[in-house]
This record gives sequence, structure tokens and C-alpha cells, in this order.
Amino acid sequence: MLAETAPRPTVTRTAASRWGFLQGWDAAIIAAVLLSILVASVMVDGFASPRNAGFLLIDMIPILLLALPMTLIILTGEIDLSVASIAGFISCVFGALWSGGLPLETIIPLCLVLGAISGAVNGFLVSVLGLPSLAVTIGTLALYRGLAFVVLGDQAVTSFPRVITSGLQAKIGTSGIPVWIIPVLLLAVVFGVILHFTAFGRSLFAIGYSEHAARFSGITVARTKFWLFVVSGAIAALVGIWWTLRYGSARGDNATGLELSVIAAVLLGGVSIFGGKGNLPGVIAGVALLAILRNALQLASVPEDTLSMLTGGLLIAAVVAPNAVTWARSARKRPLTT
Repeated sequence: MLAETAPRPTVTRTAASRWGFLQGWDAAIIAAVLLSILVASVMVDGFASPRNAGFLLIDMIPILLLALPMTLIILTGEIDLSVASIAGFISCVFGALWSGGLPLETIIPLCLVLGAISGAVNGFLVSVLGLPSLAVTIGTLALYRGLAFVVLGDQAVTSFPRVITSGLQAKIGTSGIPVWIIPVLLLAVVFGVILHFTAFGRSLFAIGYSEHAARFSGITVARTKFWLFVVSGAIAALVGIWWTLRYGSARGDNATGLELSVIAAVLLGGVSIFGGKGNLPGVIAGVALLAILRNALQLASVPEDTLSMLTGGLLIAAVVAPNAVTWARSARKRPLTT
């Protein structure tokens, strides 16, 4: 009987470690989310209202969308700093095509394809030419933002139908929950299943842990990274479309600085900047924590500069804290010498 039942605990531990939910850092971030909701509800006027909850969730949508592919990219040891610039570039292309008289059913697919192509440029430079993703995406960050201003200059397109722009803020009854958060969460579930329950997802952890070992085990590292950047570009294009229609304006500076919030949320959610470690539930909690803190401070009339400092501080903390915890655990296990 013991021989038959012995393998079961091993399988359970493997699944749990692969998912990593409610363990260690993830538990701490989820606890921080719940605590921040409690404190903000008590101390900040209007925070707990259904109206504000709706605005908070809508503000989470672009960050959560960009965080999904960013999580996969960082798990492989790479990074994509160009996502906000791609979103701004696509926003301007969207506005220019709309001004040109094209219908939405034509504009949206064209913009998604252009976003995927923009991501493919990053993927080609990183995976085929072997250039460091940090340097590449800093360059394309400036390139795509410049192209956004080439398309529209300093002008803005605001002639979008009210029925479309207001539709993006539709709520479920009187709950304050925006309708569009549901497909975004479903997309997050798809990414979570792919990452944690498929061979492809396991290969991302393997690449981040040891790229050379991943190659020896038969993983096509270059192809995997290339397609991750393509997906990131397509999702960034989707965010550019969302941003344009939500605010009813196509501008060259749309989504400026959003990449820092995305990366801060991903790292805050427990994904290692060095790759090979992290999970999607933690990232979703990181996105929620960042959105809650910013929303509460905005309601408290905290200046925007302070909010930027908060994002930067959380970004640094997200990198330092997990490594400090690892160092402390190693120090505890190290034998004392006399």
C-alpha cells in the first residue's frame, strides 16, 4: 500500500510549487491588497463607493493587459520597455485611419497587425541578432514614440462616436463593475493556464533559469522569445486602441510612462527580474495593489509627482525585497563558525 500511495505527495508538491499560489511572496502581496482595501475604505472618502470601484477597475485594464505578456517575457530573462510607446504609436495610427474615413472593423485588425509587427521588430533584434532586450527596447521605446508624433504631430483626433467611447465604461447593473473587466480576466486565465499547465509555459521557466540548459533539452529558445515579443506588441496595440476610445482622443503622448507601472506591478507580484521565477496570480495581485494605492492617493489629492515617486519606490522594493528575503534565508541556513 505504501508503494502505491507514495508518489501522490510528490505530484501534489510539484503542482503547488509550479502554481505557487498563496505561498511566500504571493501570500504577502495578496495580504497587502486586502489590507490596503481595508485601510483606504476607512480613511479615504469615496474609496469604497461603487462608482470609484468602477473607475479603479477600468484603470487596471491597460496595466493588467500589458502585464500578461510582460510576465512571460521577464520569466525568460528579457524585458520589453517599448510597450507604452507601441500603444501610443497605435493610438495615433488609429486616429489617422479614423480621420481617413475607414470603419472600425477595418481599423482594429490593421492596428493589431501593426502592433504585432512592432513587437516582431523587437523579437528579431533580441532573438535572431542576439542583442540585449534592455538596450533594444529602450531604442524602440524612443523609435515608436517618435513615429507616433510623425503620424499625428502635436494634433489630436477626438471625433470618435460617443456611443463607442461611453460603451467602454459600461457597468454591470449598479455594481460599479465595468463590463470589459470580464474579458480581460478571461484572457488572464488563458495566460495563466498556458504558463502554469502547459509544456510551453514550463519552457519559459526553463529558459529563464538556464538558457543553455533549455537549449540542450530541445527548447527552441530564439523562436520562443520572438513570439513572446510579437504577442507583447499585439497586446500593446490593443491597449492603444482601448486608451484611444476610453479617453476619446488619439494623441502622440498617450500611455506615456505606462511601462514603468507595468514592470513595477510584475516585479511586485513576485516575478524575478533575472527570470525563471514567478507566477501569474502574484502578478494580478501586484497590478491590483498598485492600482489601489494610486487610486486612494489620488482621492486624497496627493500630487502626481508623488504618485510617480510611489511607482518608482515600489519598483525598487520589488527588486530588492525578494533578494533580501533570499539572502536572509541563506544566512539562517549557513552554519555558524567559531
